[in-house]
Amino acid sequence: MDIKGKKVTVVGLGNSGVNAAILLAQKGASVRATEAKDNPATRAAAKLLSEKGAEVEIGVHTEKFIRGSELVVLSPGVEDSSPSVKWAEGLRIPIISEMELGYRFCEGKIIAITGTNGKSTVTTLIGQMLKDGGKDSVVCGNIGNSLSGEIGRIKADTWVVLEVSSFQLERVEKFRPRIALILNITDDHMDRYKKFDDYFNEKLKVFRNQDKGDILILNHDAENLRSLQKMARCEVLFYSRTGMVNGAYVKSGRIFSSYGSGESDICAVSDIRLKGLHNVENVLASSLVGTIAGVGSASIKRTLTNFKGLAHRFETVDIIDGVEYIDDSKGTTVDSTCRALESCAKPVVLIAGGKDKHSDYSFVRDAVKRNVSYLVLIGEASEAIGKALGNIVDTRRAKDMFEAVDAAAGIAKNGQIVLLSPMCSSFDMFSSYKERGDVFREAVKRLRNSQRKIKINR
Repeated sequence: MDIKGKKVTVVGLGNSGVNAAILLAQKGASVRATEAKDNPATRAAAKLLSEKGAEVEIGVHTEKFIRGSELVVLSPGVEDSSPSVKWAEGLRIPIISEMELGYRFCEGKIIAITGTNGKSTVTTLIGQMLKDGGKDSVVCGNIGNSLSGEIGRIKADTWVVLEVSSFQLERVEKFRPRIALILNITDDHMDRYKKFDDYFNEKLKVFRNQDKGDILILNHDAENLRSLQKMARCEVLFYSRTGMVNGAYVKSGRIFSSYGSGESDICAVSDIRLKGLHNVENVLASSLVGTIAGVGSASIKRTLTNFKGLAHRFETVDIIDGVEYIDDSKGTTVDSTCRALESCAKPVVLIAGGKDKHSDYSFVRDAVKRNVSYLVLIGEASEAIGKALGNIVDTRRAKDMFEAVDAAAGIAKNGQIVLLSPMCSSFDMFSSYKERGDVFREAVKRLRNSQRKIKINR
């Protein structure tokens, strides 16, 4: 991609936008950057880019920044309704995503992981498998640093393990990963998309440009993904925890991966440190990618037996008076909460709620009937979740996380679970799912300390 001397405008100055602007400047473009927010972070970004010769505006988007541009690069948080997008479309200026820009300059072999749930776990696990297997690899994308920000580290033999969101796929054109992996596609981001099919179709762009020599991996247990095989022009492999498929599967309680020369016995399911049935699927998908990338089964097993998982993803925080407290703050969709509940062998007091993404909360009704003894609701979505589920389980609302944990602790009995799995994003009350999980942990810690004080006083 030759952009030397071209006028390029970047919209949005988060991690993706800043890295895109720096990459463009390094490649000789005349860079402009525009950001609607004005806060310490955006002012610091503006200062950095100005020092690199970019023209920057913050606190507002103006048409003058778009007019005269030869290319517009969008950060993933920028929606089609943004004035900058409307101006660019009206002026017929080409628009691409930050990820597409990074792809145009990427020399490495891309493994693109997308799906509604499990992306970060699988991306991290694949990255660790490749590292442990002695492969040169870079983990980036939706999980942390953007692809544009990693271009300087990537060589021709580098495996680029890239977590990909639907937002990042909205404006791709030539993006073509060597391996594309779709974990699942369920109801999410209905505050951004008009209907589920719009969201579903954005996800499919991860393999749209794949051809001979590429590989698409699909979750065979997800009914709405199996038929995608008919749309692919590349080799298609599957993974399944319920039956044998061409790819990776569970047989006699063991993980097997089949690619190239025969079947590889990876390890027993019981060897996996990750908790939950959904994580068996994540392990299958990751093991298959590791096998394709040339990592030996013994090395893959070592990774699996050592990998603890991600913080705030179905992680036990403490056990107090026989009650297990589990932090699943990263469970920001209805489907992820459903999967978390399926992995609980004991009755659950569920803490849920947050920023409402207009999800269909009735989807989790059956899992709630089976597993949940009480529901404690927090945040903006409390009313909507209560309407969907309040007639099948006892429900109460809490003003904040500390009150929610105290209420759950008062309800839960010995041998039960208090599970934070919100079904919602965190941005009504917290800056991120991480902060939400950290506050949950702090509330459990206070509960533990209060129990100690009671015992001491006795």
